[in-house]
Amino acid sequence: MRRRLIAPLLLCAATAHADEGMWMPSQLPDIASQLRAAGFKGDPKQLADLTRAPMNAVVKVGGATGAFVSKDGLVLTNHHVAFGVIQYNSKPERDLIANGFVAADRAGELPANPDFRVLVTTGFDRITDRILADARGKQGRAYFDAIDTATKAAVADCEREAGFRCSVANMDYGSDFYLIRQLELRDIRLVYAPPDAIGNYGDEIDNFMWPRHSGDFTLLRAYVGKDGKPAEYSPDNVPYAPPAHLQVSTRHVQDGDFAMLAGYPGVTFRHRMAPEFANQIEWQLPSRVALFDGVIDTIDAAAAKDANAKVAYASQVQGLKNNLKRAQGELDGLRRSDAVRVRNEQEAALFAWLGKQPDGAVQRRDIDAAQALLRDAAAMRDRDQIVAAIRSFTQLLRASLTVQRRAIERTRPDAARESGYQERDEALIAGQLKQVQRRYAPEVEKAILAHLLAQYRALPAAQRLPEFDSVFGTTDAEAKAKLDALYAGTKLGDEAMRLATLNDANVAASTDPMLVAAKTLLPAYLRIEEEGKQREGELLRLRPAYMRALTAYNKSQGRAIYPDANSTLRVSYGRITPMSPRDGVDYRPLTTVQGIVEKHTGVKPFDAPKPLREAIAKGDFGTTADPVLKTQTVNLMTNLDTTGGNSGSPVLDADGKLIGLNFDSNWEAVSASWMYDPRFKRAIHVDMRYLRWLLAKVYPAPHLLQEMQLPAE
Repeated sequence: MRRRLIAPLLLCAATAHADEGMWMPSQLPDIASQLRAAGFKGDPKQLADLTRAPMNAVVKVGGATGAFVSKDGLVLTNHHVAFGVIQYNSKPERDLIANGFVAADRAGELPANPDFRVLVTTGFDRITDRILADARGKQGRAYFDAIDTATKAAVADCEREAGFRCSVANMDYGSDFYLIRQLELRDIRLVYAPPDAIGNYGDEIDNFMWPRHSGDFTLLRAYVGKDGKPAEYSPDNVPYAPPAHLQVSTRHVQDGDFAMLAGYPGVTFRHRMAPEFANQIEWQLPSRVALFDGVIDTIDAAAAKDANAKVAYASQVQGLKNNLKRAQGELDGLRRSDAVRVRNEQEAALFAWLGKQPDGAVQRRDIDAAQALLRDAAAMRDRDQIVAAIRSFTQLLRASLTVQRRAIERTRPDAARESGYQERDEALIAGQLKQVQRRYAPEVEKAILAHLLAQYRALPAAQRLPEFDSVFGTTDAEAKAKLDALYAGTKLGDEAMRLATLNDANVAASTDPMLVAAKTLLPAYLRIEEEGKQREGELLRLRPAYMRALTAYNKSQGRAIYPDANSTLRVSYGRITPMSPRDGVDYRPLTTVQGIVEKHTGVKPFDAPKPLREAIAKGDFGTTADPVLKTQTVNLMTNLDTTGGNSGSPVLDADGKLIGLNFDSNWEAVSASWMYDPRFKRAIHVDMRYLRWLLAKVYPAPHLLQEMQLPAE
């Protein structure tokens, strides 16, 4: 049996160990002594400057991370991060997923799906006073609207210069706000992708596991117009010249070496309150596991006999499988940690301390009010999850809802429109409508809806929505008949017809059955959104009291604290580190190609390509062979603090050179988004020596090695 996690090691809301922390770059000078003690040789002050190397080489790619690795806009990220780009360019007769892709030259590079973006952060400024100025003294929806209005105004001012995408980051749950300015690169092209049997070797069996043997990387290239400014795809565009790029290391790494990671981690919850921990463990994760599992099975069954449908849904299924396994691992980890009990005890200690402080009663009043709101929200959580899934897991219905919502928002001044439907979002909306064509099959979408609607009909009567009953019926037989008619009658499966809705001023009056259905359903979604905004406004007002108490409590204990991750640029540091997850099991931090051969069965997901197996058998590893292990390494493991969104994050050595590419965490640490334990938290990376060897010897791309200033052997 695995050992139960010892309660004292479950640190209260991110009180940092030496190697723990997803630090804001601006915090790094404050922990300079710890960084240097860990082995970093550079200047921590330079890391705090997002306009200087290496931070300005790290970019947001899709919903994850990547980095420039050449002066001509070459971007390195994960195979799974770019999987949608690979899938978008794949067809049964040209299966880039199975066979991989190497562009012989720049003319042969393939355009990404229209809504795929690379964002280069150029500014990160604190604007808390500006955002909260008009919110003070307000409550609920009024508080939400005041912050929303101030946020949109700040973003609009920031985006006056064309080519930039701006956003406001909420730090510490409404305590602080930062304006982020990012260059938005819109013409992204596929340059190099290994076959799926390399980039995703082991698939879900190995996902979140160690030892790993995955070449989870892809190379893209960012292009701009001839004037050097961001532009939509055009054959006349030229490669983007980044302000800096990372140099791939040719040094051999080993156990104990310093490692540092920079990236855009999605969301962590280490500062959440005890009732939220309980909700996550007792309801959210079990229900999420069941939801994802059911949708995956439904897609697999519906697409089983249609090769085109399998390709169309490959990216969605891959994402669902990853999220399913993550949810299950998080649930297992938090249960193993007895997290509900431990978090309750930690919060009790915090409240006992707070009760002795001069302003403790005032802060406690707001904290209690926030927790009451969270309890009230639980009453409709099943309904809200299934209704959101109906929109999220469909393509054509979601596009139709977007079109109808857009028609409503366009009647309002731009500043008053809902985020996501302003003029700045028009290109993204068009891109989303375009990509439906390659990610949609009517029979599969009908099957997904039928599956989700059966769960909706099982809800208590008080949670049912009349709009949904009207569109989809109240029995299995009615749902089948209505779905058949809906998908047989709509013309929106045609890309030209779908895009035409963007210029149709009377789209709300359309007789297309899919648009009629979306128009009918939209009021239900808007009511749920309104309820959420009312609650979110109150939580934005009340949560800072909890964060002030938590920060002061940790300071009184002499412990450092960092904000929960929120998709903003963060830095983690540590070492290449082994692990002993349980009694009698010891993991070394490097794997080799021998493991690929040992796992190979010839059947997915362990079907190593013949060129790879032949190259391993030949043993010609050249300068990339590890001098101690006497063979080619594949993956390496560190104790870096990471979470979702860190996929594709560059891993740097003490000199700032690229030694690895983050792509996963270990099973024992999936729950680290909520609780951190230094014994178990590990991150898994592609060893850059493996990338170099693949490009040199297996699926050769000498022109790319030359571009990255790397030897051809």
